[in-house]
Amino acid sequence: MSAAWQTQGRLCLAFLRIGLLGFGGGPSMIPLVHAEAVKRYQWMDEDEFSDVLAIGNTLPGPIATKMAGTIGHRVGGLFGALNATLAVMVPCIIAMIALLGLYMVHRDERWIAGMGQGVVPVVMIMMVQLTWDFWQKARRSLGWWLAALMGLAAAGLIFVLDVHPGLVIAALLIAALLRPEPQRRRKKEPTG
Repeated sequence: MSAAWQTQGRLCLAFLRIGLLGFGGGPSMIPLVHAEAVKRYQWMDEDEFSDVLAIGNTLPGPIATKMAGTIGHRVGGLFGALNATLAVMVPCIIAMIALLGLYMVHRDERWIAGMGQGVVPVVMIMMVQLTWDFWQKARRSLGWWLAALMGLAAAGLIFVLDVHPGLVIAALLIAALLRPEPQRRRKKEPTG
């Protein structure tokens, strides 16, 4: 089997797992995408994943398919984008049709309501872990004070002023693009 087909197989398997296990929608899939793309297969590092996530959050549509398409394209070209996107979508579509049928039959039973409520803490812990990872990265690259200030400013804009998170992310991306490159200090070479 050629390396290209092995890559496509890995892409399909990774995003199929995400599609099967990503119960709760896009936010619950982000840590799964991170686990597959950064930790398991090492298709990208933490910085690249953060960039893909930030850009994906600014674009309309489901985050899981945007990330699958972007990562699939990076790893396997146009076919990789199609492969990864279909792999993450098809299980969701099949599960949604099957579970909606099952839900319609059993919707008045208590265990159905309990199942939905039981998933919430798991998704919350997954999001806390991802937030902690991003905090550590921001703290290392920006410094503690600037990372905390930017986090508080973003939280204020989103939660207090009700600014859409995509607009906050877009503003931060634009600010990062317009920021001048830091001057690197050159070591003085000994003359002699």
